[in-house]
Amino acid sequence: MEIFPAPAKLNLFLHVVGRREDGYHLLQTVFRFLDFSDQLGFVLRDDSVIKLHMPTPGVPEENDLCVRAAKLLQQRSHKNLGVEIFLEKRIPMGGGLGGGSSDAATTLLALNRLWGLNWKRAHLMELGLELGADVPIFIYGENAFAEGIGEKLSAIALPPAWYLVLTPSVHVSTEQIFSSKELTRNTNPITIPPFSIWQGRNDLESVVCQIYPVVARCLEWLKKLNNTTLVAMSGSGACVFAEFANERAARHAFQQLPNEMSGFVAEGLASHPLQNFLEK
Repeated sequence: MEIFPAPAKLNLFLHVVGRREDGYHLLQTVFRFLDFSDQLGFVLRDDSVIKLHMPTPGVPEENDLCVRAAKLLQQRSHKNLGVEIFLEKRIPMGGGLGGGSSDAATTLLALNRLWGLNWKRAHLMELGLELGADVPIFIYGENAFAEGIGEKLSAIALPPAWYLVLTPSVHVSTEQIFSSKELTRNTNPITIPPFSIWQGRNDLESVVCQIYPVVARCLEWLKKLNNTTLVAMSGSGACVFAEFANERAARHAFQQLPNEMSGFVAEGLASHPLQNFLEK
C-alpha cells in the first residue's frame, strides 16, 4: 500500500465580492496549507472496482469525494484499473478546512501516478473543479491568492507561521451560510499586488457567529490571546484560528485552552506536500 497526505487549508481572509448569474458567489481569498492531514492509502486492483475502506460516518460511499474523484478519473481516462482506498480522517468535517476537497485532490494526484496516466497539472485541476470549487487549490500545490469561485489561482509567498486552530463541535452548512440574507456580497475587490492579508476579514464570519454561538465564543477567546498576528474563521467555518510567528507562542496559547474547547497546533506550509508530483 502506498500512503499519501491530504493536508488541511486555511483561508487567511475571505471576501465575497459579487455573485454570478448561476448563483455561485465570486470570492477573493488566500489559501494556506497546514501540516495537519488526512491520510490516504491506495492498493491497485486489476479490475475496474473502486472500493473505499474506513468510510466517513454518515457519508454514503458513493457520495464520498475520494470515490467520486477515482470514478471520474477512471471514466475520463478510460482506464479499466481499479483501486482500494483506505481513508484515515483527521480533518474535521464541516469545519472550513477543506478536508473532503483535499482528499479528492490527493486521490486524483495519487491515481494519476499509480495508474500511469501522467496528466498535466492543468488537466487535473479542470477535473477537480467538477468535484468542488476548493479541489483545484490542492492540485495547484502552492499557497495562493484565489478569485472567481476560488479556481483562479495566483501563487503567493507567505511568511513562516504557526496556527492554533479551534474545532467547535458543530457542522456548518456552507450552502446555508452562502444563501443567508444577512451575508454581505459587495466587498470591494482588492488587487494583487499589493495587499495586506492582515487587513482582510472573513465576510461569512458574522453570519456563522449569529447561527452558531459556539463559533463566536471561540473567536472571542482567540482575540484575547497575546502575540497573535491574525485571528479569523476559515472558509464557512466552523473552525477558527489564531496565527503566531513561532511554534512556542502557538503551543503556549494551546496550553491555555479552556476545557470546553478543542483544537490543534499546526505549522503553515510553504507548499502542498505533493506539489512536486506534477509538471506545471
